Formats: sequence, structure tokens, C-alpha cells
Amino acid sequence: MTKPVLLAALIALPLAACTTTAPVEVTRFHVADPARTGTVAIEEMPGNPDVSLEFRTYAGIVSQELQRVGFTPAPSDAQSDYVALVSLDRSFRPSGIDNGSDRPVSVGVGGGFGSGGGRRGGSFGGLGVGVGINLSGKPKDIVTTQLHVQLRRRADSAAVWEGRASTEAKQGSPAAQPVVAAQKLAAALIGGYPGESGRTITVK
Repeated sequence: MTKPVLLAALIALPLAACTTTAPVEVTRFHVADPARTGTVAIEEMPGNPDVSLEFRTYAGIVSQELQRVGFTPAPSDAQSDYVALVSLDRSFRPSGIDNGSDRPVSVGVGGGFGSGGGRRGGSFGGLGVGVGINLSGKPKDIVTTQLHVQLRRRADSAAVWEGRASTEAKQGSPAAQPVVAAQKLAAALIGGYPGESGRTITVK
């Protein structure tokens, strides 16, 4: 491969990676005949790590998705038929080691993604060509975002449906932004409600 062709191929790699869709891992559980209509109030799940201002944004996203599958937002001055408890959690883990060590370095290309449960997105290294790729410095962390929604009947507090969805993205990428991740997770988790109980699926 000639140098111009090789250079063009290497430049194209980050661009292609940016278009990679981060998969979402979804698990749902529900009773035999879960609710499909009714009014729903969105409340913060006990132990939710996000501050109240951020939670209002996530609550609005979940409410919008619940409306898509048949539920109605409860008026603020009336009790709802159901309560949707919502929690959004973000965690970080290193994607590689600094170049100064003798251990491998992950080379981020702005779009390597994975799903919850240990899958990893694509990264590459050891290119051995002088095309100006910077391998120095600390690699970006991998951000795991998980959305947990539990639908309870207000009359007796019985859980009728529950689901978790998680996705991963490189820190600093658009897909790692909290609101973007929350929108993607809510759509994957609540879309197709109620879904198959007890099964974990991957939504791309």
C-alpha cells in the first residue's frame, strides 16, 4: 500500500468509528398482565445518585417514552394510577495505561463503544507508521450509563414492571453525554413495552 493510500485509510478510521452505534443491553421483568394504560407520575428512585436538577431532565425523558407506549402523565394536583421510579447511574473505568509504562495503550478514535456486561468497542494500536497519531497521555475512560425504571401500582405499591438498560461510550464522545445516553437508554428500555420478561437483549 502506498503512503498516500495508507494515510487516507488511517484518517478514515476515526470517521468511521464516529458513526458506530453504541449497543444497549436491556433486561425487563413484569407480571403476567402488566399495565398498558393509566396515569403515571415519575419519581426519583431511592438511592439515585444524580442531583435533583439533573433528575428532572431524566424524568422528562422517561415520561415521554412512557407516553409513546400508552401511558399518560399525571396532573401535578392529582394522584396517579402508577408511579415510575427512575434512577440513572454513571460509572467510569480506565480504557488503557499511559504510554510511559510497559503495558498496552488504548488508542481512542472517538467512537469505540460497547454494551453493559463486559463487551468492548473497537480500539487499535501498534500502527507503526508516522502519520501524526498521538499515542501519548492518558487514554479516555469508558463511561457506563445505566437506567433503571420500576413501574408500581400506587394503590398497593406492587411492582408490575421493571427494567434496566446500560450502554458504554468513550468519555468525551457525544454518546457519553448524560442526556444523550439517557434518551438512548429510555427508548431502548421502554420501546416495545412490556417486552419479554426475564430476557436480556441487545438493542442497536
